[in-house]
Amino acid sequence: MQFMSFLPTTVKEMRQLGWDYVDIVLFSGDAYIDHPSFGTAVVSRLFEDEGLRVAVVPQPNWRDDLRDFKKFGTPRLCFCVTAGVMDSMVNHYTANKRLRSNDAYTAGGAAGFRPDYAVTTYTQILKKLFPTTPVLIGGIEASLRRFTHYDYWQEGLKPSILVESGADFLLYGMGERVIREVARAMRNGYNAKLLRGLKQVGFLADKKYVDALPSEKVIALHSFEQCKKDKRAFGENFTKEEVESNRLESENILVEKTGNDYVVINPMHSALSSEELDSAFDLPYMRAPHPRYKERGDIPAWEMIKHSVNIHRGCFGGCSFCTISAHQGKFISSRSEASIMREVEAVTKMDDFRGTITDIGGPSANMYGLGGKNKSLCAKCLRPSCLHPKVCPNLNNDHRPLLDLYKKIRTFKGVKHAYIGSGIRYDLFDKSDYLREVVVHHTSGRLKVAPEHTEEGVLKLMRKPSFTLFEELNRNFNKICRENGLRYQLIPYFISSHPGCREADMRALSQKVLGKLHFTLEQVQDLTPTPMTLSSVMFYTGENPYTGEKVYVARNQEDKRKQKQYFFRQK
Repeated sequence: MQFMSFLPTTVKEMRQLGWDYVDIVLFSGDAYIDHPSFGTAVVSRLFEDEGLRVAVVPQPNWRDDLRDFKKFGTPRLCFCVTAGVMDSMVNHYTANKRLRSNDAYTAGGAAGFRPDYAVTTYTQILKKLFPTTPVLIGGIEASLRRFTHYDYWQEGLKPSILVESGADFLLYGMGERVIREVARAMRNGYNAKLLRGLKQVGFLADKKYVDALPSEKVIALHSFEQCKKDKRAFGENFTKEEVESNRLESENILVEKTGNDYVVINPMHSALSSEELDSAFDLPYMRAPHPRYKERGDIPAWEMIKHSVNIHRGCFGGCSFCTISAHQGKFISSRSEASIMREVEAVTKMDDFRGTITDIGGPSANMYGLGGKNKSLCAKCLRPSCLHPKVCPNLNNDHRPLLDLYKKIRTFKGVKHAYIGSGIRYDLFDKSDYLREVVVHHTSGRLKVAPEHTEEGVLKLMRKPSFTLFEELNRNFNKICRENGLRYQLIPYFISSHPGCREADMRALSQKVLGKLHFTLEQVQDLTPTPMTLSSVMFYTGENPYTGEKVYVARNQEDKRKQKQYFFRQK
C-alpha cells in the first residue's frame, strides 16, 4: 500500500509504484486534488485503505480518440465514475442557462474540461469500450439523480441516472461507510449479488427480483411513465424519497418502475460515528493538487479551502432548495476534537500557511456535535427539518463544545486567526455567547448568514425562519461591533424566483433590505432548481407536494430577470 504518494493518473506513474495492474480506475469531472474536502480523493483513499489499487483519471477528454478512457486498460474489479464535487449542469450554467466562463474545480479556472451530464457521458463511453466491465457511479450528480427527477436544463423529467447511463451500480450519499463495504464485498472479485445486498446502493433489476423482496420493506413509487403523465405522481414520489433520506434508521427499499426495468434503491445508512468520520479524514492525503497541474495555474476551489478545516457532515436545516440532506442526511456526524486538531496542525505546517485558518465549518458552521436529546424520538421523526416550522424541542443546541473547540484552534501554536467562513444558522443559537464569540474572535470582518427572503409566505415555502430573526441578529451584531470597536459587516444571502415568490414579494424585499436596513447586496442568487429538492418539485409541478397547495412559479427567463433586478434597486 502506498502512503506517501499521489495515486497514479498515468501508466508511467502506476509503474513507478511497482504496479502492473489496478483494481479500480476512477474517472472524475474535477481536477485531482488529494485532500479530504474532495470526494474523488476520499473515495480513492478509502478503497486504497481496504487494500485495493486505485488509479485516478481526472477530467478525461471525451471528444478525441478516447485514449484517456483506454490508458489503464481493463481494471481487475471495476470502473468508478463521478462528475465531481458539483452536478455538472450546475457547474456549467447560470440560473438563466448561460454557459459559465470559468470552472472552480479546474486548473487555471478554465471552463470546458468536463461534459454536460458528466456521469452519463463517461459511463456510456466506458460501457462502449469495455462492455463486460462493471461501472459504479457516485458523487452528488449521481446521488441526486437516483430517481426520476426534474431537469431544469431540459425543462422536463428525466429517469434515474442508472437508466440513462447504463451503470451497474449507483452508490449514493456520503461514501465513508458504503465504499468500505463495497471494497470488502469485492475483495475476492466483483460480486453483483453481494453488492445488491448493501445499504446505500442502487441498481436496475427485473420484476422477478423485485417480487422476491420482502413486501413489508418495499415502498413502491409511481413509475417514470406515470410521473411524465401526472405531475402530482411525481410530487408524491418526492415526499416518500425525502422522508426516507431523512430517517435516523431505515430498512425500506424504494422501487421505481421505468420501462420494463425497476430502479431499486436500498436504504440509507445511519449517520457515521465520529470514529468512522475520523478514519476518513485521517487517511494519508497529500493535501495538495496533483503535480500535473503545476504549469496550468491555480485551482480556485483548492485555493479557497486549503487552509480551512471541515468539522462535521450533514445538516438538519432542511431548506427546500438545498441538496445537503438528500446527499448527506439530516443527522450530524461530527469529527472528534483530536482528529480536528490533527488537521489544524497539518494546515499550520503547509509551506504557504501564514497563520490564518480561513474556515472552521461544514454544511452549516454551527451544527457541530448537535442532535436529538432522546434518540428514540429521533428514530420516530419524519420531519425534514429540525428547525422548521419551529425548532424541535428535542434538539440539543448547546454550542459550548463548539466554542471550546474554537478556542483551542485559535490558541494553537502557529494560528494567528481562525475564521468562520461557512454560513451560520442564526435560528439555532441564543442571543449571547455564540454570536459574541464568533464576532469578536472568529470573523474576518464579514459574517455570512442566509435569511434568503423577507416575506413570510416565501420563507414558509423555503423552510426558513421569519425575517424578524434576521433583524434581531442584525441589531445584536451591530451592538457587539460597537461595544468592541469593530467595523465589521454582516453579509446576508438572498434568493429570487423561488416558488411562491412574486414580483411584489421582491419589491417588498428590496424596500426592507435596501431601504429600511440600508444593505448593499452582493450575495444574491436567482434560483436554480436542482434535482431532488422540494424547490425543484414545486418549480415543475406548481404545487406543494405535501399539501397540494397551488404555488406561483416564475418560470420564464424574463420573469426571473425582473425579480433579480430588485436586489439592486429600491422601488
